[in-house]
Amino acid sequence: MSESCFICDKHKGKVQTAGSVIYEDEYVYVGHIDNNGKPNYLGHLMIDLKRHVPTLAEMNAEEAKVFGVTMARLSQALKATEQAEHVYALVSGNAVPHLHLHLVARYPNTPEQYWGPFAVYDAPNARMGSNQDVIEVCNRIKCFLESSPYE
Repeated sequence: MSESCFICDKHKGKVQTAGSVIYEDEYVYVGHIDNNGKPNYLGHLMIDLKRHVPTLAEMNAEEAKVFGVTMARLSQALKATEQAEHVYALVSGNAVPHLHLHLVARYPNTPEQYWGPFAVYDAPNARMGSNQDVIEVCNRIKCFLESSPYE
């Protein structure tokens, strides 16, 4: 792990984020995005690779398999529990060079001009909420993952 990495610090418990852990195993950590004390866009999840690597290219085969399955399961959960009509997936790595994937729900009736992983934040029907709302989203998704087998 890097000594000056936000994501590594989060995994070490040095950084508190909104909500609660949705899923964690030896390869990945899943939580909800934190908006630094401002209202959060509900349904914006992050999958962090636990091992400190900067991009998708550095994952080993087992990490890639777990990362992909986790992405699919969380997308299913966002559709089932939050009624997302679409789930955006984005890996940037520009700000934090530790592999993490953003999954962002788009909700029904979002005007087309607000389609996109970060444009949805500005939509008139954007679902914004407090930390308590984020915890509730995390709990619904966690319950879905625990109760619905992956097929």
